[in-house]
Amino acid sequence: MTETHTFAEDRYSQMLYRRSGRSGLDLPAISLGAWETFGGYRGEEIARACLYRAFDLGITHFDLANNYGNPAGNAERVVGRILRDMPRDELIISTKAGYRMWPGPYGEWLSKKYLVASLDQSLKRLGLEYVDIYYAHRPDPETPLEETMAALDLIVRQGKALYVGVSNFSGAQFEEAVQVTQRLGLTPITIHQPSYSLLNRTPEYDLLNHTRRAGAGVITYSPLAQGLLTNKYLGKEVPDDSRAALWWNQGHGWDERNNDKLAQVRKLNELAQQRGQSLAQMALAWNLRHPSVTSVLIGASKVEQIEENVKALHNIFFSEEELKLIDEITGFQTPEED
Repeated sequence: MTETHTFAEDRYSQMLYRRSGRSGLDLPAISLGAWETFGGYRGEEIARACLYRAFDLGITHFDLANNYGNPAGNAERVVGRILRDMPRDELIISTKAGYRMWPGPYGEWLSKKYLVASLDQSLKRLGLEYVDIYYAHRPDPETPLEETMAALDLIVRQGKALYVGVSNFSGAQFEEAVQVTQRLGLTPITIHQPSYSLLNRTPEYDLLNHTRRAGAGVITYSPLAQGLLTNKYLGKEVPDDSRAALWWNQGHGWDERNNDKLAQVRKLNELAQQRGQSLAQMALAWNLRHPSVTSVLIGASKVEQIEENVKALHNIFFSEEELKLIDEITGFQTPEED
């Protein structure tokens, strides 16, 4: 049996909290995700240490999905055991469904059958009566959005989720989903979870104007570009055991585009040093500089990573000159207002 843990009394004084769009939901500016870590290549004791330390630092939001972990679903099992020893009412727990979880036609995508069944499974693995946010994890090219959004509404009315969100939807797909909820009087979309970083600025072209108009919050994943925006790649050689080396060497393409990207990373690091930040800290701060971004999701395989990332909040202001230089380094063209 786990010994009772005493959490830091000043945990809420160290974190910045932001309202998710026009909802009543506040999220910490930095949230902790379980993708590729907890229940995957890191053991339960490391997960427990990371979740406890994150909470001590004011990180109240833990993000999961049905398919996270190895095997799929293991992240929810591991985190669920840890949550038993934490104050549930102080936490925001999210999970998602959309990717393949079991054989047959009802084991993936966004049908009512799959969304309801998957959340029931997730709640059992997590040991919870409800989640705070339930996401449609990816767009479904076949199921009508009317069915998907009605299923999310049903889940809220059943008390199994408090808020609903979508992830990986394009701006047009998000806009259509919003219109469906408004037309049918369904639970509104509280939050969108897209990939967004200094090296992937697609949401600025295609999404953030839609979320702003709809009054939805945004929580970004992969703000460190899966490790590229860290100190791992600042030397002349890419580390042999790094994710980039392993990924690109498996036929996913090491070419001049990657060399160009690494050159961008090193220039961005020079600016981070001038700001008194690590590259990762600047990358997180830069995500949060956008008024539409409610929170950024970090992953962690050790406590020290969480502590370093939270220090990004010490400086989230960027001068016009800094923003212009970042645009030049990354080759960004300001999107036209619509």
